[in-house]
Amino acid sequence: MASPILPGTGLGSGLDIGAIVTALVNADKAPKQTQIDTATKANTLKISGIGSLKSALTAFQTSMKNLGSTTNPAFAGFTATSSNTNVLNATSDSTAVTGNYNVVVTQLATGSKVASASFAGGAASAIPSGTLKISQNGTDYNVDIPAGSTLQNTRDAINKAQGANGISANIVTDASGASRLVISSNKTGAGSDLTVSGIAGLEIDGTKPMGTSPAAGASGAVNGVAQNALLTIDGLQVSSKSNTVTGAISGLTLNLTTVSTGSPTPTPTVVSVDANTKGLQTSIQQFVDAYNTLKTTIDTLSKATPDEDGKLTVQAAFTGDAMPRALIASVRAELTAPGAGGPLAVLSQLGVMTDRDTGNLKFDTAAFNKTMDQPGMTGQVQQLFTGTDDSNGLLTRMSKAVDPYLNPPANNKSGTSLLDQRMAILTKNTRSLTDQQLALDLRVANLTKTLTAKYNAMDLLVGQMKATASNITSFFSSLNAQQSAK
Repeated sequence: MASPILPGTGLGSGLDIGAIVTALVNADKAPKQTQIDTATKANTLKISGIGSLKSALTAFQTSMKNLGSTTNPAFAGFTATSSNTNVLNATSDSTAVTGNYNVVVTQLATGSKVASASFAGGAASAIPSGTLKISQNGTDYNVDIPAGSTLQNTRDAINKAQGANGISANIVTDASGASRLVISSNKTGAGSDLTVSGIAGLEIDGTKPMGTSPAAGASGAVNGVAQNALLTIDGLQVSSKSNTVTGAISGLTLNLTTVSTGSPTPTPTVVSVDANTKGLQTSIQQFVDAYNTLKTTIDTLSKATPDEDGKLTVQAAFTGDAMPRALIASVRAELTAPGAGGPLAVLSQLGVMTDRDTGNLKFDTAAFNKTMDQPGMTGQVQQLFTGTDDSNGLLTRMSKAVDPYLNPPANNKSGTSLLDQRMAILTKNTRSLTDQQLALDLRVANLTKTLTAKYNAMDLLVGQMKATASNITSFFSSLNAQQSAK
């Protein structure tokens, strides 16, 4: 805030009134201004620190999520490859066993798709009101059809009521304008055929195929009834209700795409399973790097450093703050906490150790390879990091350790994370410091005005006194001159 214009040298006193007032005002202002400036600098530093810490934690959680991805697993103990990905793809879990398997797919699993009898009036055909019952595998899915409905309204009602159950409907219209209601399910496998009842004209028995040229009054299964996937694994017959075949080969999941081809006999697809030692080594190094990056950031935000002259200590954003210590302690605790169980209990068995000087993790690849020479250890590494469920893997536990700092805890009534709570306090402090600065500026302006008025009054009085003294001196000088003349 600008200070009032101060006069220079007083006309009466000859004193530098502006300099005197400025000195007095600054002396009064300095303690409070220093307090505000120091608090503002510290508060701004902490706000910046909150932003840096939040970015570091978000990056750490992203790393843990990427390493623990189920669609692109970084910690797969085994790698499963298919010689013909057009026929099938294969993925492995921690219980897989190295080996080769010859797979021939002779039939894919299909779902049920049924069509009603033909309606000459097309999609606008009137449908009686009532409850349409769609049955599948012993379960009934009911759809209420109100009065005045059409075939199109019925389709929409089915999609709205049963879409979440994997049942959908549409209308197929032929060249003559006649329409059929077609209902399908995303469930596959023999026995999953749909039957429809409850409303006249929409009765469908999905266990009976319609054929290629059905009569107008015919209804039934389109393109045949639902069926299982059929395949052979090393010549052994396997049947599956789904095209995702799990458990047929221990530790493997086969995702079937199409049937095998070849003449005179179908060509087998070779599924190869190998230990993923090199991939696991790379992933462990990425895990170590992610942890060290987070810890380095926390250390930088917490430790005071000397200034350029090496004499004074420069405070960091969280110097002396317990929050960063609690954060890194909770993360480190998961490094030694029991997880999914198994022969691998601690990271040191994989060559992951703590540097005693920095507290960072370091990875001894020689120790890792020595452990990997033991049979079945690649699967145990996968189990250690990704766990046997959604909660006991090291990656998940490490991510959850920092989650309260980024997201509101379940038992937090305020609905804010720990960092957001801290930011709210700092924002409140910013407003308070702004108010204090405005109050101080107002006090300085008033004090400057008051002191200036007082010193100007004093200067005027001194001027008057000087004038009076000058008159008296002149009077006596004149009197003395008169007496001397006599």
